[in-house]
Amino acid sequence: MRNTSYKKKSTVPSTIKWETMNWKGIARYVERLQQRIYRAESQGNKRKVRNLQRLALRSRAVLLNSIKRVTQTNKGKKTAGVDGETALTPKERMELFQEMKEMDIRYHKPKPSHRIYIKKKNGKLRPLSIPTIKDRIYQTIAKTALEPQWEVRFEPTTYGFRPGRSCHDAVMRIYNSCSGGKKQWIFEGDFKGCFDNLNQSYILEKIKGFPGTEAIKGWLRSGYVDNGVYEPTEEGCGQGNAISPLLANIALTGMEELLGIRYRIARCRNRNTSHSNLTKTSLVFYADDFVIMCESKEEAMSMREKLRPYLKERGIELSEEKTKVSHISEGFDFLGFTIRRFQCQQGSKLLVRPSKESVKKLKRKMSEELRQLHGSNVDAVIGKLTPMITGAANYWKPMNAKKTFSEIDNHIWNITYRFLKRLHPNKGWRKWTSKRYYKPDRTGQSKDKWILTSPVTGNQLKKMSWTEIRRHELVAYKNSPYDKELKEYYQNREQKTFERNTIGSRQKLAKMQSYKCPLCGESIIKMDEQLILKHKIPVCHGGTEEYRNLQLVHLLCKRIYYYRLPQKGKLADKEEIKSVCQEIRRMKLSESI
Repeated sequence: MRNTSYKKKSTVPSTIKWETMNWKGIARYVERLQQRIYRAESQGNKRKVRNLQRLALRSRAVLLNSIKRVTQTNKGKKTAGVDGETALTPKERMELFQEMKEMDIRYHKPKPSHRIYIKKKNGKLRPLSIPTIKDRIYQTIAKTALEPQWEVRFEPTTYGFRPGRSCHDAVMRIYNSCSGGKKQWIFEGDFKGCFDNLNQSYILEKIKGFPGTEAIKGWLRSGYVDNGVYEPTEEGCGQGNAISPLLANIALTGMEELLGIRYRIARCRNRNTSHSNLTKTSLVFYADDFVIMCESKEEAMSMREKLRPYLKERGIELSEEKTKVSHISEGFDFLGFTIRRFQCQQGSKLLVRPSKESVKKLKRKMSEELRQLHGSNVDAVIGKLTPMITGAANYWKPMNAKKTFSEIDNHIWNITYRFLKRLHPNKGWRKWTSKRYYKPDRTGQSKDKWILTSPVTGNQLKKMSWTEIRRHELVAYKNSPYDKELKEYYQNREQKTFERNTIGSRQKLAKMQSYKCPLCGESIIKMDEQLILKHKIPVCHGGTEEYRNLQLVHLLCKRIYYYRLPQKGKLADKEEIKSVCQEIRRMKLSESI
């Protein structure tokens, strides 16, 4: 709940509600505005870029979109800053909009961030800054205006914290660079405390001319509160701020130029790239981790010296612990994968597999979760393990992970076997426990007859080895979703991403619905709205869990539908359902803002 009460009364009529606002029209307006900024920057029209950025900073549509993202979409929506304010209900969000629409980002005075600490892999603590809700909203607005401009300027091998790019793109870029056989020496780099040590003056110099520079300067120097004590920030950009990843990418841009990397347009057999590297060095950047691939050991060893002016200018330094030089035959870990060249009968082969550390981490986590479930039933075990299996399989399946999938399945068998023995210590395994809890696969994905099954609900635990290996398609060169000409290209990528990150049952429903929400008629593959299952005939009216009775819809669409046609009320006829669907479409598809 919000802890403050606003003196100014809302000027919006009571008939207008947060949920029924024209969010589709607002999103389209913001998208078009960002596309115009991108196009103006790519044409070199600096004056037009500044004018469009000013428009974005003052736009009420951008403000509404930012409030929705901060208070409704983001996972950290329930976390408050130093003022203790949140906005978790539609009424509170409307009150926040009514207050902020009369304010100007140019005169906003940022408050200090709330400092917390989270554990890193090595046991050390990572500082995390949590701004106030208004600061987060204004940062999202500034990011909306600044990001399209810099998407034109960013280097093509930068993949972290950028729209339309992912970890898999970075790993595939490394694979493509090393698979040729020339670039076999690897310089693994990691910046020590990157977010906390970046030179603020350098960042401000890079964004000079941006209409919101003063606001960004205020956030950089606003300080933080740690255990009730205020600490000023004279360097760094505060990890946890909405705009910090973008500012870090801006500050770190320039390594390709320093290394003299150049590209030319090339028609390659590999469709993953439209440009080829003309130099003996390749670079891949993801957040504060980077990899430089060289043709000789001497060249790789010289990288520390070459990077000195780059590091000094930005106020950062390399981590001695994580920075090293290795040969591709020894292998190296990057973003949870091990990239290594193996010798085989045909010569050598470059493979990308899940790293030993990430596999051990998943096994450890599964074992710990089951220990906490001692005394619970098998339904709880299936409910806890299924998301973990699905998430890990979706992340690993673009690479060589079949052996890892079998290894994880074997580990799951061992821990569930011990769980069942503990659950029924006085029952025989062959004659009672195995017959009660292991049944043939009901989904038709395999002929396996030993699937952990709940005797009460019939739910089954999926196996990771059922996951199909699908190669990831590398994003081409400098392609950006802000480029209007690439709309179809990114729609195809979004569909592939949806299928890669969605369980099989939902994939099947999505295909049956032509990847559209049956209530509003809009696409469900963008993943910008939460998706949920809906029964055509509710269970309370005799509906089943069969595919023909299920629909995959937007959460908001389902809420509006059942607000108009209560689930436990009279069963709606076709005309009533059609009328409600038309009402939902009018709410979401109206073009006026």
